[in-house]
Amino acid sequence: MIKPKNSSASEQVRMGLGGAVALGIGAMVGGGILALAGVAFSVTGASALLAFILNGVIAVIIAMSFAEMASKTPKNGGIYTYAKRALSVQLAFGVGWVVWLASIMASVFYALGFGVFTAFTLQQIPVDWLQQAAGSRIVVVLLSIISVGFYTLKLSREVRVDARRINLIKVAVFAVLIAGGIAIIPGTPLQDLTLHFRPFFTGGIGGLAAAMGYTFVAMQGFVLVAYAAGDIRNPEKNIPRALFYTIGIGMAIYIPLLLVVLMVGIPEGSTLAGVSRAYPETLIAVAAEHYLGKFGLWLVLIAGTISMLTALQANLFAASRVANSMASDRTLLPQVSRLHRRYGTPVRAIHLSALLTVIFIMMLPDVASAAAASSLIFLLSFALAQLVLILMRKRSPGKKPTHFQVPFFPALPIAGIAITLSLALFQSVVVPSAGVITLIWLFIGSLLFIAFFLKHALVADVSEEARNPEIIRLRGNSPLLLLPITNPANVASKVFLAQALSPPVVGRTLLLNIVNRSEDAERTARQVEGCRDVIHQGLSSALEASLRADTLITIAADPWKEIERVARAHRCQTLLIGPGEFTDEKTTRRLEQLISRVPCDVVVLRQPYTGWNISQARKILIPVAGFDKHDLLRARIAASIWRSYQPEITFQQLVPAGVSKKELRTQRRLLHRFAEEIIPTGFKTSIKQSTDIPATLVHEVSQHDLVIIGLGRLLPGDKAFGPIPMDIIKKTNTAAIFISHN
Repeated sequence: MIKPKNSSASEQVRMGLGGAVALGIGAMVGGGILALAGVAFSVTGASALLAFILNGVIAVIIAMSFAEMASKTPKNGGIYTYAKRALSVQLAFGVGWVVWLASIMASVFYALGFGVFTAFTLQQIPVDWLQQAAGSRIVVVLLSIISVGFYTLKLSREVRVDARRINLIKVAVFAVLIAGGIAIIPGTPLQDLTLHFRPFFTGGIGGLAAAMGYTFVAMQGFVLVAYAAGDIRNPEKNIPRALFYTIGIGMAIYIPLLLVVLMVGIPEGSTLAGVSRAYPETLIAVAAEHYLGKFGLWLVLIAGTISMLTALQANLFAASRVANSMASDRTLLPQVSRLHRRYGTPVRAIHLSALLTVIFIMMLPDVASAAAASSLIFLLSFALAQLVLILMRKRSPGKKPTHFQVPFFPALPIAGIAITLSLALFQSVVVPSAGVITLIWLFIGSLLFIAFFLKHALVADVSEEARNPEIIRLRGNSPLLLLPITNPANVASKVFLAQALSPPVVGRTLLLNIVNRSEDAERTARQVEGCRDVIHQGLSSALEASLRADTLITIAADPWKEIERVARAHRCQTLLIGPGEFTDEKTTRRLEQLISRVPCDVVVLRQPYTGWNISQARKILIPVAGFDKHDLLRARIAASIWRSYQPEITFQQLVPAGVSKKELRTQRRLLHRFAEEIIPTGFKTSIKQSTDIPATLVHEVSQHDLVIIGLGRLLPGDKAFGPIPMDIIKKTNTAAIFISHN
């Protein structure tokens, strides 16, 4: 990743509580209710008021989950960031892909909302040609695209979103609208005030659910606080507060405003249903004009335009952060993660999110369809968030937490999953286009991921697991490394390598000592007696290395077959073996047979001398002869060693002499990208041309303390320890780790 000159986020550029609340309010308050109140009233009547209240309750339940996850792990990316810690990389991609679409669709909704409000504003100007032009869909779409373009440029130059001043203006406008309506209420007959509350459920329970589905997007703004968790100061306190303050402020505006519309906003002689169907996107403006005159109309139009723009900015901001986080994990093209050299913004993620927003703007017919699609996808993503929280909490250690925790666990998250999934399913039936968009998006994402992203994502994911074992525990895994031990003199060096390869806290190592059954009773007795020394040395070394180890002593006629049996029986992830003398053809042949049959990854250690310790390897060479099946194991070993003591690691590729400069540049770029997926910092890459690649490789190995190199594919007739591995063993005294990913 190309880092900007000022890429480190200082306390001055990070948001405090006020900035976090402003981000949430900017996305939540204003645009949603102004554009969707009429839609909600048209499908369910006065019970739209109840729909907003119920959505507020759901939002609080969801916000609790985000408050716990974001305050515990304050990183940008929202649900995707948490999902990749608790789920496999494939499932995490699916979550991120859905979350990215949710923010994009919200951006589409607010961009179209801006276009509608601006066009409606232009229609109020008494100029015939202007009124006629403003009434066309082309103008609405054009205005929407212009707004996306403006904020694309703006976000490309600003590290953070701060809309506190604009939010104050919005809140003040809503306060005037609400206060103006309340001032009229005392002089209005009670019968007129309650007229439009009857009937309360014009669409029944189905209508109420439809209204909730349409308008849920008006509540989703709070989640942007969690999406930007990495940019918030003092996250343990500020993130939960910002989430709940955002919802509280939103509901304190939504409910009074809807009450005012119902009581004094419908013109005399008109019905709530009639006005709502005639003005589904501008009902609030029509209502304000009724009880405040032209002043009220223009107040709503100005507030609506500003609200749509601030919400568009906030959602584009969120979409770009999700895309940037996914690209950093290689679940999107890594180029998307690159930051602007000067401003430090994820400019490519911003541009890609904006481009998709524009495409969907041209596809969707109106604001209601965009709102329905956005709500459905957010509901799906929030259901996934509840599930991720349950997994994270169940797999976390029982220490007293310092961050916010969801009460009534797991009942509350389970209820949240049931509610959000039910609403999403209902919404996909009511608005089929929303469901179709979701299915198409998931299908395209699956194809892209399998075809282009999966391999690199797996390498990056394995590396992150090795560098951060907490992720392994959160995913419910406990990898087991099998280490056969026979010679007390070499046990310590193998144990310390096992310590580097085994994830601390979650990983375990099985120390295996095999007594070789023999017809010579005396020899067998000596082996049994020697078990004590071997196991004693193994346990002592394990304690010294802080290695979580178990011991197993077995009796077998064939030690090689016994190793295979134990590896299968215990479902080991890795077999670490050091056969000692590699020049013995019989030993090498049996080792190759074991590698081809054992159902786990194999790491073969060649020690330069008795008592060698992995920490003595300060310069490590990793030859990369193309990108093959050993990539995952190579990544796990390299990242594990880097986690243990941060040596100097060089990734090197040897190419034939005479390769063109263009090909060299391509290989250099690919090698650097591969190394970057494994080691975040402190690595080197080297491309060298050679007329004798095996001889050059042997020379390069001799200049390092340790080499990590893949073995052959073991096709019929092939040898794992071919000419190159054997040359390294015979012609250098460098420690070697030979790997085979099975």
